[in-house]
Amino acid sequence: MGVSQPTVSMAITATLRCLSSPQICAQFIKSPLNIHEIRKNQEEFFKIAGFPGIVGAIDGTHVQIIAPSEYENRHHYHSINTQVVFDPFHKIIDIVAKWPGSTHDSRILNESGLKSLFDKNRIPLHTHLLGDSGYPSKKWLLTPFLPPNQGYFIGLIRKQEAIVERGIGQLKRRFHVLHGEIRLSPDKACQVIVACCILHNICKDRQIPCPLDDGDLDDNQQDDGDGLNNILWTSE
Repeated sequence: MGVSQPTVSMAITATLRCLSSPQICAQFIKSPLNIHEIRKNQEEFFKIAGFPGIVGAIDGTHVQIIAPSEYENRHHYHSINTQVVFDPFHKIIDIVAKWPGSTHDSRILNESGLKSLFDKNRIPLHTHLLGDSGYPSKKWLLTPFLPPNQGYFIGLIRKQEAIVERGIGQLKRRFHVLHGEIRLSPDKACQVIVACCILHNICKDRQIPCPLDDGDLDDNQQDDGDGLNNILWTSE
């Protein structure tokens, strides 16, 4: 189209700055705080697998970047470790995209605003998130443990686990830049991640289908060795 590279870079920078601004984030990525929204999520999660009180499923996903050594994760590539929470409709209700790939999931959660919401009871009691064994057990966070009788619960766990994995899969299929290596500075790469999450939610609100959205799990996720097929969920 005859547009110079500097002009394209300026346009992308301005767009990322706008989309990742706190005002836009607050408008399109929101944790459910009122009773109606909370109950809607809880009822839908209960339909999926019978766990009561669940409003979201939390997990971390790595987005590959070019970065200094502190951004190298345990899979030996550079990344941003992104904390994301999905509701039962695969819409993002919380996102933290600023930590190097070497940062543990539990630290990201511990220093996030999401933890503060629950600890200060801004989200009602008996409201929970689901997380894998990379997270600490809390009154508001259900995490796995090894049960004496495992078989009955495996199918239920897989259904709940699939919510966040499908959500991440949809996000990365919709925006393929999150599948590959973002060739930008870490700060700008974080803006890209947040912008993609906001656009994902806008697509959900407007019922814009995900490309090749066949319900498959995220093919970019790696097995963290948590043994999710052999666990139960519990809280502190």
